[in-house]
Order: sequence, then structure tokens, then C-alpha cells
Amino acid sequence: MSISIENNPALLLIDIQKGFENIKYWGGERNNPGAEQNMETILKLWRKRELPVFHIKHCSTDPISPLSKKNPGNDFQDFNTPLANEPIIEKDVNSAFIGTDLQQQLNDHNINTLVIVGLTTDHCVSTTTRMAGNFGFNTFLIEDAVATFNKVGANGQEYSAQLIHDTAIASLKDEFATVISTNNIIDLIS
Repeated sequence: MSISIENNPALLLIDIQKGFENIKYWGGERNNPGAEQNMETILKLWRKRELPVFHIKHCSTDPISPLSKKNPGNDFQDFNTPLANEPIIEKDVNSAFIGTDLQQQLNDHNINTLVIVGLTTDHCVSTTTRMAGNFGFNTFLIEDAVATFNKVGANGQEYSAQLIHDTAIASLKDEFATVISTNNIIDLIS
């Protein structure tokens, strides 16, 4: 797969919300502390190039979740505040395509190339990336502009955030998306 400005690639910013700053709530450990800086760098490049940007927002149906609409954690992180011309897609499941008009908006604008960044690697990023690939979008996942948290398995064993991240990326690579770094996407779009 290839990408260039001529592809009019859309940037999907998935769940870059203040609620994910509460690392203790999500498991106590997070990988890739530089992910937000990379997300911001890519967002600035997209805006400079006047390429399409879509903000995905998770609105949890669990009232105690930091991502519930009732809680301040539902707000976007400050660097990720949408501009007036940047659509906000609200969802309450892991995929940005389920129960939303994201696919219709992309089709209406003849967008067939997606660049995905955000939180978390193994949940909403993974599910959205899988569906994007299955829908036939030319999909790029920026591996150092996503992050996740540690998890406890069915047997009670704890798995590190980095392991969860790495296995999620490995599962997506080549089958659902082209996995590249922030520096790669900067070189391709610049």
C-alpha cells in the first residue's frame, strides 16, 4: 500500500480523551508515553496540509467510567480540540464504524485512505482498524502514535502494557493495515 497527499488520506484520531490520563483506573501501567506527542505532530501536519481530520469520541454507557458523557474525562485532550471543520464521531462501542455515520461520511468525501492514531491499541484502535481493513480502506496504523494499558488474563495472569500493545500491532500488521511510524508518515505526507 502507498500513501501520498494525492490520496486525500483522512486522519482518524481515536478516543484521545482526558479520561485516559487516569492510568490507575485503566490498570496502573501504560506503554508508549510519547504517543500523544506523536499524535499531536501528525495532527498538526494534517491541518497544515488541509487534509481531512475525524475525531472519534468514546461515550461510555457506564456512568462511573471516566469516558462517560457525565464525567470530565469524556472531553478531548487539549491538543486534540476539534476545529469547526473537523467532524466529531461519537460512539459507545469499540468500533468507530458501529452505530455511527463514519463510513458514510468517508464515502461521501471519496476518502479511501485512512491513517489511524489514538487510544487504546488493543480496543478501539484495533477494532476500528480491523473494520477499516475489512471495508476495503487503504489503512495505515501509526504504531508509535497509539498506546494501551496492562491487562489481567482469564487465568489471573497480568500482561504488561507493552506486550498487549505489541501483540495487537502484530495481529493488525499486513492483514488489516500497513503499520508504520510517525517518522514514516511525516516523510510520506511531507
